[in-house]
Order: sequence, then C-alpha cells, then structure tokens
Amino acid sequence: MDRRRLLGTAAGAVAGVTAMSGRAVAAGGGLTARLRPYLERALAAGAPSAVMGAVHGGRREVAGAAQEGPVPDGRTVFQLGSIGKTLTATAFARAVVAGTVRLDTPLALPPGFTVPRGTTRPITLRDLATHSSGLPRLPANLLAGADPYDPYAHYTLEDLAAGLPLTALDREPGTAYAYSNLGFGLLGQALAFDGVDALLRRRVAAPLGLRDTTTVLRPDMAARKAVGHLAGEPVPDWRDRVLSGAGTSVYSTADDMLRYLAAHLRPERSPLRDAIELTQRTHFTDPGTGLRLGLGWHVGTLSGGRTVTWHNGGTYGFATCAAFVRGSGTGVVLMVNTYGGEEGAFDALAFALLDELTGS
Repeated sequence: MDRRRLLGTAAGAVAGVTAMSGRAVAAGGGLTARLRPYLERALAAGAPSAVMGAVHGGRREVAGAAQEGPVPDGRTVFQLGSIGKTLTATAFARAVVAGTVRLDTPLALPPGFTVPRGTTRPITLRDLATHSSGLPRLPANLLAGADPYDPYAHYTLEDLAAGLPLTALDREPGTAYAYSNLGFGLLGQALAFDGVDALLRRRVAAPLGLRDTTTVLRPDMAARKAVGHLAGEPVPDWRDRVLSGAGTSVYSTADDMLRYLAAHLRPERSPLRDAIELTQRTHFTDPGTGLRLGLGWHVGTLSGGRTVTWHNGGTYGFATCAAFVRGSGTGVVLMVNTYGGEEGAFDALAFALLDELTGS
C-alpha cells in the first residue's frame, strides 16, 4: 500500500472475495456450527485467520478459522482498535455515576495544554464521548514524522501540547457527528491524565473480569497473539502512549469480548450496572443522518426494526466488530488479523450473523 495513503488514513480504525483455500474449525453443532459459514467468508475476504464468538440463548460459543497455521480460539490475542473507545466511555460513565464529573463537564486539561473551544460554548465530556465535539479526526501534528505502519508510536504529551493550539474545530460542539480519535484520546486524558491505561484496567477491565483486555502485552499474551497483516504482509502492532483512550493500542480476546457483551446484555448482573446502562442510552442524535450515539456506542437498526448497539475497530494489522441486540439477549464479536480497509466487509459479517441469530 502507498506510504502516503497509509499516513493519510492513519486513524483509522475502524478485499476482493476468492474461494477459500484454507481450513476452518467450528466443530460441533448448534450455535457453534452457525458460526462456520461466516468464518469461511472472512477467510475468503482475505483474513489470514479469524475468530467469531456469540452470546445467544444464554450460551457463549467461540470458533476460529485459519488459511494455514494455528487456528485461533477464544484466548487468541488481537489488537482491538476502536472498540476500546467503549471502555473509555464506560470509565467516563463510572465517573458520572460516582458524581466526580457530569456529562456536561467542560473539557479541561492541565496547564500548558490549550483546549480548543467553540464560539458558542466549550467542548463537554459528553461531546467527546458522542463524537459531537467538532474536533478533527486526528491531532494536527500527528502525521509529521510518523511511521506509516505505527502512526501513533512517536507521539508524546509534548507533541499533544504543541498540536492543540493548531487545532481548529470543524463545527460547533454538539451540532453534528464527526468521528474523532483525537476527541476520545482527550476524553481519556481528561479522566486520568497520563494514566489512561491504568484507569481502563482498574475501572473497567478488572471489575468485568477482562484479564486479557489491556494495552500492556504480557509475556503469556504475546505467546497467544495473532500476527497482524496488511496487504498480505506482517506489520507491527500499533503503540500509543498518549491517545490510547481512543482504543489505538488495546489488546483483547474473543473470550473477553463475550464477557463484555454479556455484561451489556444483562447489566443488572454486572458490578458496573449503572455505568453500563448510562453508556447505552442515546446521548446525541445527528441531525443530518439520524445516527444515534450512546457513550462510545453507535446505535442503529437491523432488519425487522431491532435496535443494534455496536462498535467496530481496526489498526493496520487487525479488524474487529462487536454488536448486540439487548432485547434478544444476543451479541456477536468478530476479530481478524488483517487491516479491514474502508469497505466494511468484515463488519458486514458480524452484522449478518447477528441478524440471523436474532431473527431465529
């Protein structure tokens, strides 16, 4: 892929179809067997390997597939990408429930960090959590000197301080949806300046039992990690020390994501009940498109009018999607170890499986 095009889309985050030449493992019947066709389609769409999981009818199942080599399972580690934004949003919701901040608390950072603001009002934490802040997708100075395959790794707090005065809002806060990694990165910094990674582990992952959902790749996780690919070639994992609240450097597994989805499907059973409920409520509706936003989550509609809550994610080596229909008690996750591009082929598989399961 062209280096300039790579850098120009570095935010990312979130194949032509050929006949499947590898092998898929989805042994057994019932729910597990229903995952197999989607795994085969993920391989056909260019994934070196894929893992899918579902929560349905009170059961959790995971199955994996690979073109060659080891077949991933529920404990295989992938980079999560922007699904990590929902973790940051949950930490924010916990702070709201505890009364330490309000939804409409203005964004504030330590001295030396200029906070952009609109002409009519400041950016609030709710604006950041609903992509309605008016901030651009990326910091103004992120791409200068960036490694095209690891675009956040070089960026420091000093760079952030230098870039914020150069940042102009694209629109007034609270007026329109515009996806922003910068916005979620700043939300993380506002909640726990220079301690975002520890905050996410302590306030979200640990209470929910998400042992492998972290920005710190432990040795045992490294041994279970899938290798990311871009255009068929191995690429490094993304590293991010400043904007990790955007999910740019979070790792997870299908097992952890099913635990996470189960908590969202039955929040009354979760230690984070009130915070999870708060993240799922609609907090902003885009006037132009009608798109609804919870805190971190996007809210849409499946066939038959069923409400789906979802987020996808990606780095240059991985693509992921998590979605659930709370009324049916069903959620799905898909993780592949290749860049998902901009066409949404892998996301479509997750939604198709969810549509099938909730329509049955």
